[in-house]
Amino acid sequence: MNRGSRSSRSGRAGAIAAALRRLPPASAPEAAMALPWRLRWLPVCASTETELDRWLAAGAAAPLAVIARRQTRGHGQQGRAWLSPAGGVWLSAALPWPQPSPNGAPQAAPTLAVTLGLALQLEALGLQPQIKWPNDLLLNGRKLAGVLPRLRWRGGRLLGCRVGIGLNGCNPVPAGAIALASLDSPAAPAALTARVLRALEWAVAAAGQADLVRRQAERRLWCQGPIWHAGVAWEVAGLNADGSLRLQRDGQLVDLRRDF
Repeated sequence: MNRGSRSSRSGRAGAIAAALRRLPPASAPEAAMALPWRLRWLPVCASTETELDRWLAAGAAAPLAVIARRQTRGHGQQGRAWLSPAGGVWLSAALPWPQPSPNGAPQAAPTLAVTLGLALQLEALGLQPQIKWPNDLLLNGRKLAGVLPRLRWRGGRLLGCRVGIGLNGCNPVPAGAIALASLDSPAAPAALTARVLRALEWAVAAAGQADLVRRQAERRLWCQGPIWHAGVAWEVAGLNADGSLRLQRDGQLVDLRRDF
């Protein structure tokens, strides 16, 4: 399989880095700043997650991002296949992540922080994405992006955060999904990848502001119809700082959690 020359791969990574330099860091929260990214672009791979595993195993340190033009075995939540043809953003990143506060103050859930950061970047393009709990972004009720974040621990020490992101740009999409190009929105992969990286920087900066993330994510929460849990229908009551979904029924409240 032709994986492209090294100069071609470095050239594509350079184009993304140039697009990132043209895009200002998020203005809020105040701590948001550009990260010293190391980028690796591949014309094709089975999964950017696997490639990131190899990079980390070789001793590379965050912040890192692996981007593929297309994936042959991309996967989403619970191992479901994620179609990843050319034209979208298929990315896996390793992020520095703040250590838990010694006073026990809650941190924002990575799922909420990353999904919200991506929503804010899309809003800057004039779009109105909604967050479908737990880890999807919708436009017009159709899936635009999926996010798979998880914290990395060794013993009791937090090593950082791993995030996989798929974002439909100008690629063909399956039924029930939507691509930005179909809305005449900017969809060039390099520019979209730069926005994804800015979204990740925002998430890192906002990790210590759990209530801010929860409130802003809650305002963008997509709710349509009841949620079925334990065999009965519940109404959505909101979000918790840990990323769980609050459900209510007949005066009773429960929290619905989802692991990745």
